[in-house]
Parts: sequence; C-alpha cells; structure tokens
Amino acid sequence: MNKKLKESEGKRDMLGWLKKKDAKLDIIVNSESLETRVAVMEGGRVEEFLVEHPTENRIVGSIFKGRIQNLEHDLQAAFVDIGMKKNAFLHYWDMIPDDDVRAELTESSRKRRSSRRKRYTNEEIEKRFPPNSEIVVQVTKGAIGNKGPRVTASLSIPGRHLVMMPGSGLKGVSKKISDAKERQRLKKILASLQIPDSVGLIVRTAGSGARKSSFVRDLRGLVGSWEELEVAMKEKRGPCCLYKEPDLVERVIRDWLTEDVDRIVVDAKEQFERIRAIATYISRRARNRIHLYKGDLPIFAYYDIDRQVEEAFRRRVMLSSGGHLVFDETEAMIAIDVNSGKHKGSGSQEQAILEVNTQAVEEVSRQLRLRNVGGLVVIDLIDMRSRKHQNSVYRAMKAALKRDRARVNVLPISELGIMEMTRQRAEESIRASMVVDCPYCHGRGSVKSPLSMSVEIQRQIAAIMRRRTSSGKSLNLEVTIHPTVLDRLRREDEEFLIDLEATFEGHLTFKTDPARHVEFFVIRDSESGDVLYSVTDR
Repeated sequence: MNKKLKESEGKRDMLGWLKKKDAKLDIIVNSESLETRVAVMEGGRVEEFLVEHPTENRIVGSIFKGRIQNLEHDLQAAFVDIGMKKNAFLHYWDMIPDDDVRAELTESSRKRRSSRRKRYTNEEIEKRFPPNSEIVVQVTKGAIGNKGPRVTASLSIPGRHLVMMPGSGLKGVSKKISDAKERQRLKKILASLQIPDSVGLIVRTAGSGARKSSFVRDLRGLVGSWEELEVAMKEKRGPCCLYKEPDLVERVIRDWLTEDVDRIVVDAKEQFERIRAIATYISRRARNRIHLYKGDLPIFAYYDIDRQVEEAFRRRVMLSSGGHLVFDETEAMIAIDVNSGKHKGSGSQEQAILEVNTQAVEEVSRQLRLRNVGGLVVIDLIDMRSRKHQNSVYRAMKAALKRDRARVNVLPISELGIMEMTRQRAEESIRASMVVDCPYCHGRGSVKSPLSMSVEIQRQIAAIMRRRTSSGKSLNLEVTIHPTVLDRLRREDEEFLIDLEATFEGHLTFKTDPARHVEFFVIRDSESGDVLYSVTDR
C-alpha cells in the first residue's frame, strides 16, 4: 500500500515538474538611470524579482585588500577595514582558506565537514594576523541594518560554468547536479583542462550539458581575472577593492541564460546591445533570444509585473484556493501565518486543510525568493492531525525550495504544527532596499485610535483644570487636535467634556489642524496663549 502511495505521489510530482518545464520562461529587464529591475517569469507568473540601484555600491562577491583593525577573542572574530563606513566582520575560522568549505555542498555535508575544520588558538591568530596587517578577503554578506559586511579569506571567482577558487586544490562538481552519468562526464572534462597550480575549480549547475569548449572558454576568462587580481594584490595597498562583481544585468545573463530560457526582453537600447554582446560570448543561438521592447507602456506594466510584485509585497498574500498568508518581517526572523480564509474544499475538512497548506508552502518558497528575505523563517501551518498529510506538505516544501539559488535548510513539521527553516541571506531584502520607515508612524505600522486619543486628551485636560481649580482660578482652554479625533469627541464623547467643564468650572474650545499627526494635540490657555501641555512629535 505504501509503495503504491509513493509511486502515485512520485507521478504527481513528475507531472507538476513537466508542466513547469513546458511553461514559457522569460527574463524581462527594465533599465533606467537610477534603477535596474529584472523579473524572471514562468508561464506569465513572476518567479524571481531582482533590483539594483547603480548609484549604490554593491559589494557582495567583491574582493578587497583590507587591514586588521582589532581582534576580538570573545567573539572569535576580527574586524577588518576594507574602506567602507563599517568594518567587516571576519570569523577566526574564515581567516585561513579551507578547501572543505569551497564547494557547493548540501547542508548535511556542510555540517559534517565543518566539524573537521582546523581551529586556531588566539595566540596563533595574533601571531599570524597582528593589528594593522593586511589580508585579502571576499564579501560573503553585505551590510544589513546596523551590522557591517561579513567576509572570508576563502576566495572564489564565478564564471558561467565554473567557479575558480585561488589557493585551493579542490576540484569537483556541484552537488546539485545529481545525474551520475553527467557527473562522470563533467569530471572527465575537469581532468582534461589545463588548470593552473594552486587553483581549485567547481563545475556550477549551469555547466550541466555544456560542451568542453564552453569550459575551456570559461576557464580562460577566469584565469585572466585571477592574473589581474594577483597583480593588484601585489601593487595596491589596503584598504582597497581588488575585484568587483559585475552589475545585475551581466550577472543575470551569466547565471540565468540557459537553454530553458525562451527570450530576454529589455527596454533600453544600450542594454539591449550589451546583452547581445554578452550572449554572443555564450552562444550564437542565444543572440536570437534577445529582444528590444518598443511599446508605449512601461515594460513592467505591459507584462503585468508591477501588479504581481505589488501584490507579492503586501503583508497579506492571497492564495488561489481562498486561503491567505500573513508575513511579518522582524530583524531576527520571518514569521508567516497560514489561514484557510474562504477555502472550503470539495472533500473532507482534513483534505481541505491539506490543500491550503500545500499551496501555502509553495507560495512561501516563491515569496522568499521574490522578497529576498532570509535568516530564520517560521511558518505556522493550519493544524493537521494526519502524519501522512504533514509529510506530504513537508515534501511539497522541499520540492518547491529546489528552485531557490540561496542555501536553504527546512525541518519537518513539529508537534505544534510549525515548520522551521533557514535561508541564506547575503544582502538586504528587496523591501529594505526600496522602502524606509513611515515618517508618520515611524515604522510602528499603526497609530493610536480616536478612542485612545480622546481618553488621553480628557485625562490631560482634567489634570490641568484640577491644578488650576485648587488655586481658586477658573480656566478657559483651547485644544488643537486632528480632525478625526475631534469627530470622535463631537459624536461620542461630548457629554464627558460637558461634565469636565461643569466639574472644574472651566470652558473648552477645540480647533483642528489636518496637517498634523493624528496623535498630535496642544492644550493652551485661551487668555494668555501659553502652552500648558503638548504632544507634537510622535
């Protein structure tokens, strides 16, 4: 029975994969002076969304000659000046290249190998890397929030089919290439290449199916880059940049333009010519898939990308089944709540829950890519009693995450119905790079209700009147507030204000200022104009 069930599930997975494989794959490039946007669309649906601002300095992947500023033994890390506003963070175990961590490893093998890494004592680190000494490092993670960039001394230069690792003797094939025959073929090609001494090579997933001539051409370009880097390392003094990763357009062409891509559409003539030149280097046939967009509408509006991206970046994301997701992004983690919403399903309640949860995890994997968020991710699924259903949802998530280029690790669903996972975070999320805290609510995402404001205003009026009444003086007050708060006072709280006037033998006058914050209010003495109480900055 279990064997048949697994076979049927395997067939469903294969059918789903075939449908996705047959879907049209387009790369849409919107190039402007202040922003470049790239959307990868599959069957008309946005699956990847990338943004880069040419005026901002992107440093992930770049190689620097830096200077050790200080060693922090408590943190087991060094802080390195690489010429940026904030010093880079360098773990002690990343200060000396280690062949075992160069390859694209699965999470489990990464954990096994990390345990075999050589650990250096504080004295050894101090002797080898005294303060103000120079060190060549590569940025693995950009500055996020208040944290500086993270760097490593294990260098790698990516090409289209190969990743070169100077100073390493490691040679191998990406673990993501699972076909045994293809792995064997690629290993034979690697063995036949004329690789410089003390240089490691890893075949990237894009190298699967490529001819030997493509690897030879790729290696030639990588060797040229390394030779230029070696000259710069000898001649330049730190802190300085020795190697810079190409811009977004070139990276997309390098990493995404495969036989699966039907076309690349770009809306700028200069970028169109540049992309065609890069594509020619890859293959002549690739040139024919590059198209220049000449429509009147903005290219992202024409392909319905703007609407899809806008919907994807909302806190609440609707599912086609009628359920929805609620995303809450914090500094430490991403919390995602799954709700059934209006979904009822055609079968039992358990089946309906399975359908919503399955669709939810597939959409979550897409959302993580679109938003470029990472770190710890916690997904609160709808409770499922059946362990079979839980395993089915877990497998669906694992299958969906295979498309993610970032390193991910997902755990089975816990007894509380929680799915936990981690996703590699190399730089700021798309949201963080495109938005700032609201100047109105200062990032809280909410403001006080008219009821709360009414209570606070009445409390302060009573306190002021009480103090003045005790001194034997009646008081006339003028209160300036936001129109929405005044509407509340007039409609629902007028009797309370009349009672205040009667109790303290005073008089109240209200004015509105629609240009001010909803939480703003000022209480003045009507006769002298003196400010007795104010809340002006929230």
